[in-house]
Amino acid sequence: MDCELVHGDLRRPGELARAIDGCRYIVHCAALYSFSPAHRHDIALINVQGTAGLLEAARVAGVERAIVTSSSAALGAARNGRPATEIDWAPAGAPSVYHDSKVEQERVAFASRVPVVTLLPTTPIGPGDAKPTPTGRLIVDFARGRIFAKPPRTGGLNLVAVEDVARAHVAALTRARSGERYIVGAENVTLEDLWKMLAALTGRRAPRLRVPNGVIFGIAWLDEVRCRIQANATPVVPLEGVRMSQHRMYADCAKATRELDCHPGPVREALERAVAWYRAHDYFN
Repeated sequence: MDCELVHGDLRRPGELARAIDGCRYIVHCAALYSFSPAHRHDIALINVQGTAGLLEAARVAGVERAIVTSSSAALGAARNGRPATEIDWAPAGAPSVYHDSKVEQERVAFASRVPVVTLLPTTPIGPGDAKPTPTGRLIVDFARGRIFAKPPRTGGLNLVAVEDVARAHVAALTRARSGERYIVGAENVTLEDLWKMLAALTGRRAPRLRVPNGVIFGIAWLDEVRCRIQANATPVVPLEGVRMSQHRMYADCAKATRELDCHPGPVREALERAVAWYRAHDYFN
């Protein structure tokens, strides 16, 4: 299929109005995902204000429907052992600036004057995360032996193959109901089980030491201070990541299965594809 490549900047979304003109649909999946203190101002600017501006440009252009990629971060953690569903919203004071921005992004999206559907991917994994995002960085750091401790016993994630997230976006164009949220995920996995899978796939032995939470938070705070002092520094032990690791970010994806016909594949295979891609592109050296 032929496509036209247009460069844009969500800090100036109005400049995209001309490119949007004549389009029936928009799939808005751009965001700044970072745990670096240097990026915190831009996270709100891009993820929230950029979304509002883009959807206003879409309204002017007469777009029929917008699919906005949110995140399961906007749901919060499991509650009393119940995985989060689409009716849940993360409470104020979420563990990270990025999480807060995804809550606000959804609110401005539903307040726009364009028919909107939001998709909330959990933790996408797979090939092609070149940046890498904090999720991809976890895989790379594990393979390099930079993960020095076991994760908290209370920590967990829902994982999903990135290819399945892409298929859900296509399905949402025609199958989703306007004004609805859909969680796109696959398997709820404890962080300990994730470490075990990564150990098997990378050939790197999983850490055996469990460091007390107080020590981990102390290291993370020191790293936070370093990153605030050094311009553009990337955290080694991100404070926001440590906060998130204390919770089971589990989600119930039944609604997307039922209404979007989403049937994600095995998480282990997605991790295997991610590890193979990073190895082929020399990220582990």
